[in-house]
Amino acid sequence: MTARTPNTRKYAALLRGINVGGNKKVPMAELRSVLEGLGHGDVRTYLQSGNAVFSSAETDTTALARGLEAAIEAHFGFRVPCLVVDGDHLAAVVAACPFPAAELEGRQLHATFLSEQPGPERFAALDGAAYLPEEYRLGDRVLYLYAPDGLGRSKLAEALARPAVVKGLDVTTRNWNTVVKLVELTRP
Repeated sequence: MTARTPNTRKYAALLRGINVGGNKKVPMAELRSVLEGLGHGDVRTYLQSGNAVFSSAETDTTALARGLEAAIEAHFGFRVPCLVVDGDHLAAVVAACPFPAAELEGRQLHATFLSEQPGPERFAALDGAAYLPEEYRLGDRVLYLYAPDGLGRSKLAEALARPAVVKGLDVTTRNWNTVVKLVELTRP
C-alpha cells in the first residue's frame, strides 16, 4: 500500500451497480489492487457494494473517476460507472442534511450522489406531494431522499431515477449509514 503524503487528499470512490444479483462481480480485494495500481495510497474498501477510499495528489475528481472506470474495464472486462468525491464534500453532505438524520434509521435516509449539479427544472414535473410521506431535497451535487419504508419500496426513488431526471448524469445512491461511515473513513 502506498503511504499518504502531505500533498494528498482523501477520496471516496462510489461504484454503481456492482455485485448485485450476481452481475458485474468486483471482488473488493481486486478493487483495492486496481486502485493501488493507479498509484493511489491508503486504499480501503467498505462493504461489498462498491465503496472504496483512497488518497491521491490528483485534485480533479472527474479525472479520478474516469481513470478508475478505465482501469476497472481493463481489469474486469466491463464498464462500471464511478463517482469520486472528496472527504470534505462528504462531510458537507452530512452537515447539510435537511432531514433529522439522528432520529431516522439508516435505511430510511439516502443520499444520491450526482456527477454535476442539476438545475431545479429537472424536477419541475415531479409532484412531491403525490409521494408523501416520502420526500426529497436537492443539495450540492446530492439528492437527499427520505423513504420511511426503505429504498426498495420507494415509489419516489423510482420517479427520481427516471431518464428525464437523471439523463446525462452519473448517479449512485448510498444509505445514510454508509455515507456517515465514508465520512469517517475519509477524514484526514
